[in-house]
Amino acid sequence: MALARRRPATLPVFLSAFLYAAAFLAGPAAAMGKTGNVFVFWGRNKDEGSLRETCDTGRYTYTTVIVSFLDVFGHGRYHLDLSGYDVSAVGADIKQCQSNGMSIFLSIGGFGGQYSLPRRRSAADVADYLWNAYMLGTRAGVHRPFGDAYVDGINFFIDGAAGARPENYDELARRLWDYNKGYRARTPVQLSATPRCGYPDRRVERALATGLFNRIFVRFYDDPHCAAHLEQEWDRWTAAQPHAQIYLGLPASERKVGYVHPKNLHAVISVVQKAANYGGVVIWERYEDKRTGYSTYAIQ
Repeated sequence: MALARRRPATLPVFLSAFLYAAAFLAGPAAAMGKTGNVFVFWGRNKDEGSLRETCDTGRYTYTTVIVSFLDVFGHGRYHLDLSGYDVSAVGADIKQCQSNGMSIFLSIGGFGGQYSLPRRRSAADVADYLWNAYMLGTRAGVHRPFGDAYVDGINFFIDGAAGARPENYDELARRLWDYNKGYRARTPVQLSATPRCGYPDRRVERALATGLFNRIFVRFYDDPHCAAHLEQEWDRWTAAQPHAQIYLGLPASERKVGYVHPKNLHAVISVVQKAANYGGVVIWERYEDKRTGYSTYAIQ
């Protein structure tokens, strides 16, 4: 379906001043996204197509796919919500994606309230589970939903009411990162986070303070404040996390607050990419991107 070219009702009027300034500063010859990195969330709608299709399609140029969500953890229970997909088929798709040079991350958390880390022991248990169920761990008795396929990293999407308390997510990050010590010159556990745009996001503030997260996908959507102060909040994130790559998180749906129309996307990216640690764009989410083709504008 073609992308509608009208300005959606969800795009706040007060973005116009920023977009005008961005267009003026960028100039007509500015390049669109100096890194070319486009990440996308997958697993939120069964009509989005398989993970293999997401990786193999020629229309989209994703560098990493974020599988979401492991939405229950922290109390000895675990649940993977992939919107009705046959989880047993995902492992083969992961291998196919990786053979094409793409990375696959597993996102933990989400918008529900069935996860939390009430104790340090809870963080240790969750780290052990993630390593053995989804990564390179081989402990007997741990069910591996994706079989012998493994993900390349863990994304912290800590947003639900119960899970939003910041306790012990820093401990989870340290425990996960410690698994890298057994591997020379490689890091089988990579860490990323998807905070809300208002800096700092108290949910993951302590975790990010560990300095172990090399990618931060800042969500510039679902928040009117972000639409009004995109450049200001972007500058705060890039300044506060100089050693991490910061990604501009945008929705592919014109129905979401924070949506930037494709005709304005060039100007916005031309401004944010001036940060030395600009990483690229992360799209929420694959179903809407498939419908609108939004990511094609982010890589032109």
